Amino acid sequence: VQLVESGGGLVQPGGSLRLSCAASGFTFRTYFMSWFRQAPGKEREWVASINNIGSSTNYADSVKGRFTISRDNAKNTVYLQMNSPKPEDTAVYYCARYNSQKYDYWGQGTQVTVSS
Repeated sequence: VQLVESGGGLVQPGGSLRLSCAASGFTFRTYFMSWFRQAPGKEREWVASINNIGSSTNYADSVKGRFTISRDNAKNTVYLQMNSPKPEDTAVYYCARYNSQKYDYWGQGTQVTVSS
């Protein structure tokens, strides 16, 4: 199993950025997936989740209305569209696979910095 995030970088407040997480080594379309983030000096926090077919999503209150999680099962990829990011969204972003009531595989993370 491998999860590889990409798309991070420097973005201005109010801009937009799309993160990708390419999955391999398992039947992607059968698993729920999530995004987490960890800011310096803080604990890792859950950001958003999506079910296996992309018909149901959930978001942390801090990103609701600004971020959108989606997936393309044909490409084995889950996305996080970040619109109107704020400086407090600066963090390393991770994707994770949900399996049997736990997150069992994580990517290596991609840095997102929101700054003017």
